[in-house]
Amino acid sequence: MISSSVFGTIIWAMLIMAAVVFVSLYYVNAGYGQFRSRQWGWSINNRVAWMIMEAPVFFVMLAIWITSGTSTHVPELVLFGLFELHYFQRSFVFPCLMNGHSQMPVAIMLMGIIFNTINGILQGGNLYWYPNPDYSLGAAYLLRPHSIAGLCLFAAGMAVNLHSDHVIRHLRQPGDTRHYLPNQGLYRMVTSANYLGELMEWTGFAIVAATPAAWVFPIWTAANLVPRAHAIHRKYRKEFGDAAVGNRKRILPYIY
Repeated sequence: MISSSVFGTIIWAMLIMAAVVFVSLYYVNAGYGQFRSRQWGWSINNRVAWMIMEAPVFFVMLAIWITSGTSTHVPELVLFGLFELHYFQRSFVFPCLMNGHSQMPVAIMLMGIIFNTINGILQGGNLYWYPNPDYSLGAAYLLRPHSIAGLCLFAAGMAVNLHSDHVIRHLRQPGDTRHYLPNQGLYRMVTSANYLGELMEWTGFAIVAATPAAWVFPIWTAANLVPRAHAIHRKYRKEFGDAAVGNRKRILPYIY
């Protein structure tokens, strides 16, 4: 456990860094996925890199839960379960479903490890070290309007995220290396539906948790994914043409 003053300092530092990342990513494309380049240095297998990068946050949250007395208070337990469900899928299922033999720069993987470790400490800390006092209401807390709305948004975001990943995985047949414009599900409305799902999930989580650390997460998610969605949108227009992309937005339907 870390002191409340250090905990608060980390939250403010993460918010400042999010602003820096948001601006920077409009000028520099993070070198993974379709933007991977040799400029980012040594790369390793994408499946292995994703697992190594995402798994720390799963285990950090688990360790905080265990060392804090494995609380079974309903609000904390539900939020813990949602968080771990997402990251179990992201760390151990998602990499196994990946197609192809793509690579991820080790530099990107290391940055992901650092962020995920810090984020795990923040989210676990605001659940078990410095929780929302209203969690003492127990199950009644989850029946509040904001909690119900947040849980629904999280569930919808996870559904969008999983479906969008499924669409991307099945764009190409085995051996095909061409690029395709996704056109199913919410890809009809935005060119980065998978990122939209991620943003929905963590906004819903923050609404339910109602803690400073929980709100840092969707802010960081937006800082990382909104500029990347812009870059993908621009790439699709260049590669497939304005007519093919049509009126689709980048990440927020009808807005951006």
